[in-house]
Amino acid sequence: MIKQVRAALTAFILLTVITGVIYPLLITGLGQILFPNQANGSLIMQDDQVIGSALIGQVVDDPAYFWWRPSAVNAMQGSAPDALLASGATNYGWTSATLVEQVAERETMIRAAHQLADGAPIPADLLFASASGLDPHISPEAAAIQIDRVAEARGTDRDQVEALVAQFTESPQFGILGQTRVNVLLLNLALDELE
Repeated sequence: MIKQVRAALTAFILLTVITGVIYPLLITGLGQILFPNQANGSLIMQDDQVIGSALIGQVVDDPAYFWWRPSAVNAMQGSAPDALLASGATNYGWTSATLVEQVAERETMIRAAHQLADGAPIPADLLFASASGLDPHISPEAAAIQIDRVAEARGTDRDQVEALVAQFTESPQFGILGQTRVNVLLLNLALDELE
C-alpha cells in the first residue's frame, strides 16, 4: 500500500511540475520571443500610455469617430456606455420581445445619426450585439454607412475618410478564414492623425 501511495505521490508531483511549471514557462517564453505583441494582448500605445487593444472593441458614441458593434453586456447591466465589461451575450432568441425592442431602438438611432431613409438597409452588425460584446471589428458596409457622418463631424473631406476605411479594411485570414472587416480602433486612431 505504501509503495502505491509513494508511486501516486511521485507521479502527482512530477506531473504538477511538468504541466504546472515547466510547460507554462516554456509556452510563455516562446510566446514572448516569437510573438511578443500578440502574447502581450496586441496593446496599442500612445504617448507611453496603453489606449486599447487591437483585439477588443471600445464603446464610442462621438459622431466624429466610427462606432463599434453594440455591446450586449453593457445593455444588460445598464452600465455607462464607455464601461467595457466582461465578455458575454444575451442569448435572446429571434422571438424575444427584448431583442426586437433593442434592435428597433438601435435602428432608430442609426437612421437618425446617419440621415438614412426608412427603407435604406442597415448592416446587421450595427443592429445586433456581437456574441462576445468585445468584437473590435465592423463590416465594410457598417463603416461605409458612417463615412458621411464622420467626415461631416470632423470637417474632413469625405474621400479622405473613405480612403482610410479602405486602408484599414482587412481581408479574411489566409484568404479563407473569417470575413472582410474593419478594425475600428486602428481606423479611429488614423482619423485623429489626419488633423
